[in-house]
Amino acid sequence: MSTHRFGRIAARNVEQIRRAAISAFHGRGLDTPLEQIAASAGVSKGTIYHRFGGRSGLIDAVIGELVGVEMHKIINRALQTIDPWASVATYIADRRALHYREPAAVDSLIMAYPQSEQLALLAAAATEATDKLLQRAKNAHTLRNDFTTSDLFYADAGNGLAMRQFGRPSLPDYNRRTALFIESLRER
Repeated sequence: MSTHRFGRIAARNVEQIRRAAISAFHGRGLDTPLEQIAASAGVSKGTIYHRFGGRSGLIDAVIGELVGVEMHKIINRALQTIDPWASVATYIADRRALHYREPAAVDSLIMAYPQSEQLALLAAAATEATDKLLQRAKNAHTLRNDFTTSDLFYADAGNGLAMRQFGRPSLPDYNRRTALFIESLRER
C-alpha cells in the first residue's frame, strides 16, 4: 500500500473517530467508554490512542465543536447585552440551558478531565466572562454584592451533578427553577 493511501485511511479514521466521539459524548457525556466510541467509528480502541493519545486528546479534538462554540456564543451574547442585569440573567439562563441539553457541558464545567488543554481554555474563558459580567452588574447595583464567580460555579456544578444523579426534570420545571435562582440574585 502506498504512503498516500495510508494517509487517506488515517485521515478517514480520525474523522470517523471524531464524529463517533461527538455523537457519544453528546448523549452520555465525556466519560463515554472509548470502546463504545471505537465500535461506532469502526476502529479499534488502540486506534483512538494512536491517533489522539487517549481520552484527553480525543476530548481536545472535539470539545470545541461539542461545547466550546456554544459556550462562546453564550459569553458573547451576554457581554454584548447592554443592560447589566439582563446580561447576567441571560448568561446564567443560557449556561443552564446548555447544561440541560448537553451532558458534556457539565463535564466541561466541572473539569472532569483536567488534563485536557481545551477544557482548561474553555474554563478560563468562562471564568473571565463571569468575572466581568458579575462586576458590571454589581457596579450597577442590580446584582447582590456577595454573589461571586465561585458561587455561580458551585450552583451550576451542583445543578449539573444533580441532573446526572437524578435525571433531568421536565423542561418547564427546570426553567422555573432557573428563573427562581436568577431572581434570588437581584440586589434588594
